[in-house]
Amino acid sequence: MRTLTRTVAVVLGASALLALGSAAAQDYPSRPIRLIVPFAAGSTPDVFARIVGEKAGAGLKQAIVVENRAGAGGNVGTDAIAKAAPDGYTIGVSITGPLVNNTVLYRKMPYNPFTDLAPITFGVHQPNVLAVAPTLGVGSMQELFALLKRNPGKYNYASIGAGSLSHLSVELIKAKTGTFIVHIPYASSPAAVTSVIAGDTHIASLAPLAVMPQVQAGKLKALAISTPQRSPLLPNIPTFKEAGILDVEATAWIGVVAPAKTPPAIIDRLNREFVAAMKDAAIVDRLKAQYMEPAPGTPAEFAAFMQAELKRWTPVIQRSGASVD
Repeated sequence: MRTLTRTVAVVLGASALLALGSAAAQDYPSRPIRLIVPFAAGSTPDVFARIVGEKAGAGLKQAIVVENRAGAGGNVGTDAIAKAAPDGYTIGVSITGPLVNNTVLYRKMPYNPFTDLAPITFGVHQPNVLAVAPTLGVGSMQELFALLKRNPGKYNYASIGAGSLSHLSVELIKAKTGTFIVHIPYASSPAAVTSVIAGDTHIASLAPLAVMPQVQAGKLKALAISTPQRSPLLPNIPTFKEAGILDVEATAWIGVVAPAKTPPAIIDRLNREFVAAMKDAAIVDRLKAQYMEPAPGTPAEFAAFMQAELKRWTPVIQRSGASVD
């Protein structure tokens, strides 16, 4: 009898929690939502957050307020998302490093992205563009490889942090070509680009939003992109494959996440509004103008994609020998 009573109590308790979660979801949102970006203002995730967040907020009938919390390759801001109250009023956008690769790269992580975060939707893909300063005197990837092979260790490259695609894509190129380039991490893509223009670094493989305005201004030269085929958004830039480096594919992607244990009904509501925002014709045009290809989907699809990325990049990170204490 006691066992039966205890079982009934557990069932009733669980039902009560579900009822509370359902009620909260029905009233949600009743105040503005904080959207944490784990990189600086002006970075690619920040631009994505502001474009899509504004439209999703209109659908939710509440303001979505962007908060930048940069540091530790995106770990600081992503940890803040993970540790926020799971009530739907703090969510975030994040990228490959803090959502996947940093779990391999960092010896100790303040959070586990696979258990402490709830995927909401995939956001956008972007090809990485490998660019150099015109003063380097190279006009193609082949010329760059020849220069690097003649001068091992003399040149360096900028990234937005260890574990980012801007880091790992170059590490993959190094492994494929047998060249050696020194890694110099920066806090954001604007800072990394500035370092190349100033001559503090020589090469960068970054999202096109960071690179292309400087290419168009003649301050950088784009040599290749990291997608298997040429991008319709960048049709004049060859792929790494065309440059003779096979099997190099690295897209800089962005996704939307919430703290784990956020009620499923709230995750579903957020998913609907963010997906609708990224399917809106005007928003698609604005994202493509920033060289971003929207690819929204379900939370389950985003979770599966993260696992696939972990499987793909783990051996690259391990081969590179890169680690962060």
